[in-house]
Amino acid sequence: MFDKVNFGLEQLIDTLRKEQSSNGAWKYPFETGISTDCYMIILLRSLEINDEKLIQQLTERVLSRQEENGAWKLFYDEGDGNISATVEAYYSLLYAGHIEKKDTRMKRAKSFIIKNGGLKNIHMFTKFMLALTGQQKWPAFFPLPLELILLPQSFPIHFYSFSVFGRANLTPIMILADKKFSLSTNKSPNLSDLNNQRDEDGFNFRDSQEWRSFYSDIKQSISRLIGLPRHLHQLATEQAKQYMLRRIEPDGTFLGYFSSTFLMIFALLSLGYSKQHPIIINAVNGLKGMKTVINGHVHMQYTIADVWNTSLLGYALQEAGVPTTDSMIKKANHYLLKHQHVKYGDWAVQNPSGFPGGWGFADMNTIHPDVDDTTASLRSIARIVKKEPINRQAWDRGIQWLLTMQNDDGGWPAFEKNTDSKLLSILPIEKAEYILTDPSSADLTGRALEYLGKYTNLLNHHPSVKSGVQWLYKNQEKNGSWYGRWGICYIYGTWGAVTGLSAVGILPTKSSIKRAVTWLESIQNQDGGWGESCKSDSKNKYVPLKTSTLTHTAWAVDALISVSDKPTKKINKGIKFLISNLDRDDWTTKYPKGQGMAGDFYIHYHSYRYIFPLLALAHYKKKYTRKS
Repeated sequence: MFDKVNFGLEQLIDTLRKEQSSNGAWKYPFETGISTDCYMIILLRSLEINDEKLIQQLTERVLSRQEENGAWKLFYDEGDGNISATVEAYYSLLYAGHIEKKDTRMKRAKSFIIKNGGLKNIHMFTKFMLALTGQQKWPAFFPLPLELILLPQSFPIHFYSFSVFGRANLTPIMILADKKFSLSTNKSPNLSDLNNQRDEDGFNFRDSQEWRSFYSDIKQSISRLIGLPRHLHQLATEQAKQYMLRRIEPDGTFLGYFSSTFLMIFALLSLGYSKQHPIIINAVNGLKGMKTVINGHVHMQYTIADVWNTSLLGYALQEAGVPTTDSMIKKANHYLLKHQHVKYGDWAVQNPSGFPGGWGFADMNTIHPDVDDTTASLRSIARIVKKEPINRQAWDRGIQWLLTMQNDDGGWPAFEKNTDSKLLSILPIEKAEYILTDPSSADLTGRALEYLGKYTNLLNHHPSVKSGVQWLYKNQEKNGSWYGRWGICYIYGTWGAVTGLSAVGILPTKSSIKRAVTWLESIQNQDGGWGESCKSDSKNKYVPLKTSTLTHTAWAVDALISVSDKPTKKINKGIKFLISNLDRDDWTTKYPKGQGMAGDFYIHYHSYRYIFPLLALAHYKKKYTRKS
């Protein structure tokens, strides 16, 4: 077994050595289906930027992902298809102009859309896109008035109650909804035939007595602000505009996200900016900079995952025995040290005692760090911190930032602390819990604990660690698993929690660990692997994929290794699955392992098939070779 593990490790290390970029990063794609490809076509046509080569390339990719029944899916086992994705594809293909409505593929797509309820059944954000491009009317009433941005932080819900992702997307939407802005061109298609009955206002916001009462409180609070209503409205509009402009990254994008940048461009147009304004042209070029090629097709990434890929791979390679003096590790760590944040960002509003020192997800991020990238980067540089004073400074700043980012409930969020107000759940915004909140999660809390336990010697007697451990205990599911917010899903959360608890000294005999182990072992497949469906997140329970994947298996095996003194039969079967499937290339290796919004946004990290099998094999070798 150990010979096979060594061979597998050598195979992975050799592959990664060949695929590292000259700047030290690994530039594996961050793939998110077809939505960004569709929106890029719509954006270019709306701005009358006739980049026909790019539009043709994106058209070809969108068509390549169509199912036989005419629909588009977000993941393999989704069912017949996803209506929002299908509407986005259908609209963008017509707007691109390289395929006609009478084409058989378009007829099948239209039939699927109508059969599944038409435009009234698509996701709210798709409706926003249709409204701002002239395909649907803006709602007469929008539940978040623009003046909300002026409310003081003493109010129960204020602008910084929302997550940074929520603010980034809602700020331009509030401007656009306020202006009722729409932009069409002479190439705009007509989607009016996609509804069985024409729905004048497709925005059916959730309504409740609780919401109406709270909305009344918001309006009363706005009315108490000093100033005439007209002046307050102007002030709110200007503040919303400045919020966007002050968070444009050096590459021209708004906080590095495709969706927020797309929306910002239209919001600026609604405020009188011309299509040729330098800020808009730079934003478009920033989005073009996210272009990648997957299997011969051009794909517009939602963001770029270079820091995330590099931090995880740098750490995993060192766990597998690659020394810090190896040029591959030296280049990776040099890249990471260059991308540690030195600026204050929105995170400082809720964390005024924190000092910049985190890392962001992408190398264009300069003010938008997150907890997961910070602990991952700190793991990678851990073995070099004693060699140079500058490394020690980076290390200390990273730890300080991480500790100050812990939520009051004891867990860790992704981007900003204490942005999980229960009041947000009554807002009539679809998927508000994913868009507007940034709660503590088992995956982030577990990974923070794993880092603190292994690399800082803060065991379970330390107040921060003790609070994190208690949060995990309180949030364990009845069946022994944990829900993972940023991965798929319960296997991911359980891996994070178990490895974190183990790292800070929680013994395998603890009931919480024993229940988790029992659950993981109970869902192992006959072939020795594990697999979980993307359906788990929207159903709020574990849903088996009914086949095994490399990444899910690596997570499960790594969790079991962390709490087992010797290799069990279950662990050995999992390791054998990994070794025999390292070269696997089918739908399971392309299946999304990351999530952003349940039911609507999933991520295929091309790096995961290397990172996590490498970690699991390395930990197996390190722990059990020594013991034997």
